[in-house]
Amino acid sequence: MRVHLAIAGSIATDHLMTFPGRFTDSLVPEELDKVALSFLVEDLDVRRGGCAANISFALASLGHRPVLVGSVGKDFDVEYRGWLESAGVDTSSVRVSESRHTARFVCTTDSTLAQIASFYAGAMSEAREIDVLGLGHAFDLVLIGPDDPEGMLRHTAACRDAGVPFAADPSQQLAFADGDMIRLLVDGATYLFSNDYEAALIEQKTGWTSADVQSKVGTRIVTRGKDGVSVYTADDEVHVSAIPGLVAVDPTGVGDSFRAGFLAGVAAGLGLERSAQIGCTIAASVVLTKGTQEYTLDRQSFLDRLGSAYGDVAAAEVGDALALA
Repeated sequence: MRVHLAIAGSIATDHLMTFPGRFTDSLVPEELDKVALSFLVEDLDVRRGGCAANISFALASLGHRPVLVGSVGKDFDVEYRGWLESAGVDTSSVRVSESRHTARFVCTTDSTLAQIASFYAGAMSEAREIDVLGLGHAFDLVLIGPDDPEGMLRHTAACRDAGVPFAADPSQQLAFADGDMIRLLVDGATYLFSNDYEAALIEQKTGWTSADVQSKVGTRIVTRGKDGVSVYTADDEVHVSAIPGLVAVDPTGVGDSFRAGFLAGVAAGLGLERSAQIGCTIAASVVLTKGTQEYTLDRQSFLDRLGSAYGDVAAAEVGDALALA
């Protein structure tokens, strides 16, 4: 049975730059309240991005046809829509603004892979106009990623009220959100995605303990960069290591691809450990590539990489479950 997934969140153009030094070398701790810095970068890559689009692209690469839900400008139709459709993403539910440009992410990465970024919302601010459950689809799961805050709240309330399972992925909006908003976005989620820093931020801003957060959701997934991922349920926890031996090229979009891999595993009926292993394996493809949607997945290479890290049994089970090309 095919699982129908909606991926709601940002759709953006990424402007990615590389600074050959370290940001920290230009920071004076005693003068941080007066920061005025300019970094001379070596290159500029303009790429397709946005969290929801990245997750959808990765899911399509893993054999799904996710429904992308978000708000864009008319420029989206010039090239981006065709790119996603050709990859296998359903873009029919994307809303097109009459007046605003598609959101833009501008990010500079230094030699230590530290990042400084800015995000222009543009048409994304109109995501609040979307009725995610009124798009003509019967979704089995809705992932609610970083987006217009009012849109995120609307999607979450709609799913919670209708009893539709949803995955909370507030990530980049946690810096903006206050405790009340975070509580509303998290409470009742079937899955809660965050990295380790964001997990701590959720607790700090809500005043909840880790146990409190767990009591509000079904499964918590906490990514830990090179240290892998931890998956928590009410009565169990699973730890999966990252793919070893990688020389990272660009960390942008790695978390998005992990989410896609995890959801692809869950949708295929695999357990939490296997799902996390799929997430880590596709994340390796992204971290080795400049840009968030510039990689290609070859079935045998993907399974070989997964098997090398997690064993032949894992590779066989994943190979049987996923419709990789």
